[in-house]
Amino acid sequence: QVQLVESGGGLVQAGDSLRLSCAASGHTFSGRTFSRLNMGWFRQAPGKEREFVAAISWIGGNTDYIDSVKGRFTISRDNAKDTVYLQMNTLKPEDTAAYYCATSVVMKTTKSADYTYWGQGTQVTVSS
Repeated sequence: QVQLVESGGGLVQAGDSLRLSCAASGHTFSGRTFSRLNMGWFRQAPGKEREFVAAISWIGGNTDYIDSVKGRFTISRDNAKDTVYLQMNTLKPEDTAAYYCATSVVMKTTKSADYTYWGQGTQVTVSS
């Protein structure tokens, strides 16, 4: 199985930045390890459904973002460290949520159902 551990969350003020990290270990049942897995970040605010935030493919490092974070958030990956990052700039109170990283073998997907392994999440709270 793939284990994912997120870190980097915290309490910040509007306009601040945070960088989330997600360290991966293990492999899928088919033997895929981090360097061959598409990675995504999702978030869930209290009382709301989990929503897609960003994704990065294992081929070519292609990225995708939800419209509300485009130009502010950047997803990246370091295959040597089995880690995916989410750089979050110009944070807004509406970015407050628990952030989760997840793995998928499906290319360019924003659907949570296509993601197999999930981390425990890290809380991001942005005060106004």
